[in-house]
Amino acid sequence: MPTPTFHWISTFLEAQAAELGAATNTQLAYGRDLKDFDGFLARKHLDFASANRSAVEDYLVYCDSQGLAKSTRARRLSAIKQLYRFAFEEGLRSDNPAIQISGPGQEKRLPKILSETEVDALLEAARASGRSQSDQTRNTCLMELLYATGMRVSELVSLPIAATRGDPRLLLIMGKGGKERMVPLSPPARAALAEWLVLRDVLDEQARARRQPPSRFLFPSRGKLGHLTRHRFYLLIKEFAVSAGVDPKKVTPHTLRHAFATHLLANGADLRAIQTMLGHADVATTEIYTHVLEERLSELVLEHHPLADAGTPGSGRKVRGDGH
Repeated sequence: MPTPTFHWISTFLEAQAAELGAATNTQLAYGRDLKDFDGFLARKHLDFASANRSAVEDYLVYCDSQGLAKSTRARRLSAIKQLYRFAFEEGLRSDNPAIQISGPGQEKRLPKILSETEVDALLEAARASGRSQSDQTRNTCLMELLYATGMRVSELVSLPIAATRGDPRLLLIMGKGGKERMVPLSPPARAALAEWLVLRDVLDEQARARRQPPSRFLFPSRGKLGHLTRHRFYLLIKEFAVSAGVDPKKVTPHTLRHAFATHLLANGADLRAIQTMLGHADVATTEIYTHVLEERLSELVLEHHPLADAGTPGSGRKVRGDGH
């Protein structure tokens, strides 16, 4: 009798968490992907135990026909490959039907760019946002820390308050796979953090007065997680964009991370240092920011160089051809 589907998925995800330290968000994504694959197999009267290579390839064609992005299809195949590798190693199957299947590849897209002026406007908007001084102080701290460190949004919202005590010059951040890294804090970020900690201590005192345990998070919330959610911060940063007059479509927590890296690089920082601060396992991932910088410099030349309009009617100039 085949192993039940739910058991395949649950044991696989447990192993991912135990062996690789897979983050909750990664596990949820894999779980959704594998449930979708299971639903496709069920319509063909198959399951994880009986599916062959052809069934996996048919599923990828089905995903393509649904108009899913290459990145989504690549992630789904990755989940399937890892599930079957796990099943083979655990003896649930004697083969791996996905081992020789190539993914669709990722589209090479450069991150959206925020200028330093736009980031400054967002920071000013955060300082003025919120219904109370507490909201404004918290929002300022959120934005200053994000821009100063390049943290992932999940790392920011779940930051433990213990890591921020004592006016730190460096923050210890727990990244993907449980890997720790140190990132320096800028003077504005340290000032914003110190101001927020004063108010956080007041919140803790109020909690103790109500005989409630104080939160261990820097940015607490009454929700199930106990801290500000990624979704809530995403909505906040869109509000800051509108207030700042910056196009909300180009403003997300991740574009602040991109801004951190791009602006550091533009001001002479070493690529390896940026890799360490971002928590990238491979410097090749960080190298995309050199392409971002090159593209931005090209745009500036086209926008501002006196020869940029050469060859246009009325310019009085002729563009020289190659080799002349």
